[in-house]
This record gives sequence, structure tokens and C-alpha cells, in this order.
Amino acid sequence: MTDRPKKPKRQQVYTLLVEVGRHPNDGLPEGSTGAALMCYASGVDEAEAVRETVAILKQADLAPLDVSGYGTLDERLADGHDISDEERALMGRALEENAVIVAQMTPFYDDA
Repeated sequence: MTDRPKKPKRQQVYTLLVEVGRHPNDGLPEGSTGAALMCYASGVDEAEAVRETVAILKQADLAPLDVSGYGTLDERLADGHDISDEERALMGRALEENAVIVAQMTPFYDDA
């Protein structure tokens, strides 16, 4: 049995939805209880993309609570997602810059 060399993994961009809670100096709107952040993050796998995203959000004084992964561009297309040119451009930027791009922030408010 011959050991074949492992194919080097390549960077891909993953779409992540991150829920954040409040933290001092987080920059979220006054009165909000947290927010949902739509992010595009590069990584060799989704786990790396999640780790990098959480680390960067913590550096920005945000408090990540939960991360939902929606896969790569190809995976999302296979699932029937409609992906705009703007979204594709942000994914391309995340890949080119090996970065985490926060594309959208939706604050949460208590209705009480």
C-alpha cells in the first residue's frame, strides 16, 4: 500500500452568521441586546473560518455567542441559494485578502 502525498488544502470562503451579545465598547446601537452579523471568512475548512471569525470579533470587543455556517459559494449554489453579484464580490475580497468581511449587521432589541 502506497501512501500518496496529501493534496494541499486551498483557501475557500465560508458564509457565517454570528450572533453576538453585548460587551463594553462593542459599538452596537444603544438599547440593542446584541446583533446578528453576516460574515464571509476565508479558511482551509469551515472550522478554521469560524475560529478566525470569532477571534477577530473578540478583538473588536464583540461577544460572539453562536455561529451558524452556510458553506462555501459552491455549496450554497448547490443548495439553491440566490447569490448576488455584491455578495460574490465580498466573498472574492475575503479570499483575496485572506480576511473576515462583516457584510451586514442586524441589531436585536427587546420588545418588552
